[in-house]
Amino acid sequence: MSSYYDCRDAAVRESAIAAAAHAVAAGQLVVLPTDTVYGIGADAFDKAAVADLLAAKGRGRDMPVPVLVGSWTTLDGLVSSVGSRTRELVEAFWPGGLTLVVAQAPSLDWDLGEAAGTVAVRMPLHPVAIELLETTGPMAVSSANRSGHPPAQTADQARDQLGDRVAVYLESGAAPTGVPSTIVDVTGAVPRVLRVGAVPVEDLRAVVPDIAG
Repeated sequence: MSSYYDCRDAAVRESAIAAAAHAVAAGQLVVLPTDTVYGIGADAFDKAAVADLLAAKGRGRDMPVPVLVGSWTTLDGLVSSVGSRTRELVEAFWPGGLTLVVAQAPSLDWDLGEAAGTVAVRMPLHPVAIELLETTGPMAVSSANRSGHPPAQTADQARDQLGDRVAVYLESGAAPTGVPSTIVDVTGAVPRVLRVGAVPVEDLRAVVPDIAG
């Protein structure tokens, strides 16, 4: 059976974060609020849990799972190197609705899907997500919905789609933007927009003028 917590209640929030962190440490799945849409998450370094996440969504390994982090500095431990354009985008848009596809550090022992040596990373602008990530460390997180269905805007909507596949649901009201993150690939010589979402392209170009896409 799943557990459901309403994090809008200050008396519940601390125990809710603790329960979700315990579930992640035990290799289970959790649903958490972010500033874009609700996410379904697992320990990024638990290969079985990530496989369960993909199965819960009905999603193949050809669509690797992004990673959420709780601080800027975590990025330095996940990538081979952080270039100047990447740093500028992080400083301008993190925490927020920008996902960066970076070349992962070769030493990382995880399996997020067929990512060809890259990982999509984001720091969300949501206090509940940040509190959880500060406890768990990097989490593999995808939108909380079955593949082909609309992303959940609340934990209740996520529960309607995912049911008991998820151990803990963290409710925090409607997602602030309801729009998935913008994705930018920074693995090449010139950053390239892969998906337009919460951060408009013109805002990106105000920071990195030669961004493509």
